[in-house]
Amino acid sequence: MSDIADRSHIDTEKRNPRSMRLHAMSVQECVELINLEDRDVQQALKRAAPRLAKFIAAAEPGFLAGGRLIYIGAGTSGRLGVLDASEAPPTFHVPPDRVVGLIAGGDAALRKSSEGAEDDPHGSHAALDALNLTSHDTLIAIAAGGTTPYALGALAHAAARPAAGRPLTALLCCTTVDTPPGCDHLIILKTGPEVLTGSTRMKAGSATKMALNTISTTLMVRSGRVYQNLMVDLKATNAKLRDRAARIIASITGLSRDASFELLTAAEGEVKTAIVMHAKHLDPAAARAAIDAAQGRLDRVLD
Repeated sequence: MSDIADRSHIDTEKRNPRSMRLHAMSVQECVELINLEDRDVQQALKRAAPRLAKFIAAAEPGFLAGGRLIYIGAGTSGRLGVLDASEAPPTFHVPPDRVVGLIAGGDAALRKSSEGAEDDPHGSHAALDALNLTSHDTLIAIAAGGTTPYALGALAHAAARPAAGRPLTALLCCTTVDTPPGCDHLIILKTGPEVLTGSTRMKAGSATKMALNTISTTLMVRSGRVYQNLMVDLKATNAKLRDRAARIIASITGLSRDASFELLTAAEGEVKTAIVMHAKHLDPAAARAAIDAAQGRLDRVLD
């Protein structure tokens, strides 16, 4: 008799009655069915919104105090965490160590499957210890089925730390589970059975990505890295970003496109600095000092 746990009761492992004929469907039928099932993603996010909001509110004070947002998971879940973490620096000009993604098997698992690493509940401990966790940090374990030993082991390990080094913790999953040991916030995105049974890169993955977008973007907004609905902490490091940066500057200052590019160059590619230089008639150093004095919030400088 196998000692491997039976996971057939988990929603993301159940068979979807609407896709029982998947093998015989035409291209059009496949597309229509997948599109139909994807409606569950938005409903899952809507149901989870109160818990997401409560969690983000709890994470905000630590993040504003310099704490980190740390994602940890295996397989698809781990890859989604690393993806969201990797997009934070270019979008919000946040230091790379403020949003961290850890995946079972290390960075090699981003391209080559290392799914076996998810079975070790102690597999995350060395990586977490290397981060020197503090009480300002937030650790989110991501596991679609809510049972991944690597992710759950991370929560238990973090919770066992002394108070000064114990981060706020959460489990983000896509099925109904009991709150595991060490978990302060349980966030369930109930997406139901997948079109392809057990393939959580589909609805569960889409819902997870949307939830991570919500968490990280909201924290960045609350930390002053957004003005109106513009990414004013953007640093222009390539042609696409320089174009976007110039359009942001023009939108806020009313300057022409050419003048916005000139201002951007004078600000060494820093959008927020460029805007304050123009609004307050300051040189780059004085503009940066004004921004720092306002805790990085452009609205406080301008208003």
